[in-house]
Amino acid sequence: MRDDLSGLTALLAVAEKRSFTAAAKQLRVTPSAVSQSLRVLEERVGVRLLQRTTRSVGLTEAGAHFLDRLQPAMKGVHEAFESLGELRDRPAGVLKLTVPRYGYQEVLAPHLANFLAAHPDIQVEIHLDDALIDIVKRGFDAGIRIGELLDREMIAVQVSNDIRMTVVGSPSYFATHGKPRHPRELRDHDCINYLSRTHGGVSRWDLVDGGKRIEVAVHGRVSLDDVDFMVDAAVDGLGLGFLPETRVQRFVADKRLVRVLEPYCPALPGFFLYYPSRSQVTPKLKALIDFLKKGRRRGAGSGR
Repeated sequence: MRDDLSGLTALLAVAEKRSFTAAAKQLRVTPSAVSQSLRVLEERVGVRLLQRTTRSVGLTEAGAHFLDRLQPAMKGVHEAFESLGELRDRPAGVLKLTVPRYGYQEVLAPHLANFLAAHPDIQVEIHLDDALIDIVKRGFDAGIRIGELLDREMIAVQVSNDIRMTVVGSPSYFATHGKPRHPRELRDHDCINYLSRTHGGVSRWDLVDGGKRIEVAVHGRVSLDDVDFMVDAAVDGLGLGFLPETRVQRFVADKRLVRVLEPYCPALPGFFLYYPSRSQVTPKLKALIDFLKKGRRRGAGSGR
């Protein structure tokens, strides 16, 4: 195929210039290289395409017929290469992302409309999945996950602030069970468990005590794999929830949820956009990274 393309390019140049020397100058090769490419092409098709004399070169009847079919096709090839050049320099195409549902709500949803408006040639394909997957094998441009979960072989760019966690319960729950004053007292409470698709089981609660991080295994009769449903369960009085502060703020404000154990609640690593370290960053992905980084800075400045 490479020899065929070389011969076809040489044929077009010779047909245009009517000279091996001029064609070679245009192609930036030697006249002998042009001659060799054409000889290989003629042997390949089994038909003489050029008439050669000591003073001129012209197309045979077969060569002229072949050229009529060849020129539109080669024009299409050149246009295809030009379009690749445009994509290389311009943010365009389908951006395929894997994102957990909570990550979509916190990171992408607030900025997606503005991002698409700023980049009309980009399409975004978002797969909501809490599990860690092989983004290379599955054909994703990038993923968004909590920072502490990422593989070291990935390039990671922080696109959200750290996530402040909080322990909450409803007034009705506390009226019956009382409020815990220390993490060790959680063993006496019904806690709403988070079923992690990442770890394949029930997640422990990451708290801090005396400046040290502690993991607390909690127990309860309700287990869920969705943060929003965990919030609903806490509001309904089904137990204590260990939840991101941003997901419960409005319920705390209208006193449907009450915060407890605040000195023991940490800030966990935020969301990162990640992609393989060996990959070249495409313009469409760079555009998203830059946009989310600016969004993060704006959010930090506004106290979000």
